[in-house]
Amino acid sequence: MDKKWLPLTITLGVAGLAVVVAGAWPDNVEKPPLPQSLCHGALSRETAELIDDGQGGEVSAGAWESKGASNDHGVFKECHVLRADQDGAKRRGVYKLVVEETRSAPGTKKDSAPLGPGFTGWALPDRAEVTLPTACAVRMGSAAPHITASLDVPSQDEELLYRRGEKPPVAPETATRNNATVMREVATRLAERYDCTD
Repeated sequence: MDKKWLPLTITLGVAGLAVVVAGAWPDNVEKPPLPQSLCHGALSRETAELIDDGQGGEVSAGAWESKGASNDHGVFKECHVLRADQDGAKRRGVYKLVVEETRSAPGTKKDSAPLGPGFTGWALPDRAEVTLPTACAVRMGSAAPHITASLDVPSQDEELLYRRGEKPPVAPETATRNNATVMREVATRLAERYDCTD
């Protein structure tokens, strides 16, 4: 190689390495300023803050993606939404959002509230579920017929609260309404992200 091209080759090599490193850097590490979207872009920070366990604190998220136990699973994304404790030293889990493929048709739960027109899903004070539009499965790399997003809010679990003799931190009607809002946004944002709106 001609020596006059050597500095350019080294520069391009270093730049290429920087791109590879940047692409592999985990995007779930939050640095100031805090990101405005959480959970793989499924939730705005404002909507993520709707669900609370009554203890307050700054919202953040720990999110990761897994392909599941076998190669049959094309989609499995899990996100834990956290809040900082009062002193800010520790973070506690407030709720979990899971996006996964399923072969069963969407159903409903007893005493649940529907998510509203244009959405297939339901909400309860401690849980909720929404099924993404049918085109999303292929767009998300799945051979399954359906992709669902499910929400789990342990602080609103009525059975657990009853056993402890505690009242829910948020009124059940408000919790159900907040969960429905979260699931509508999850379905809308993921469908937009994967370009699979009906």
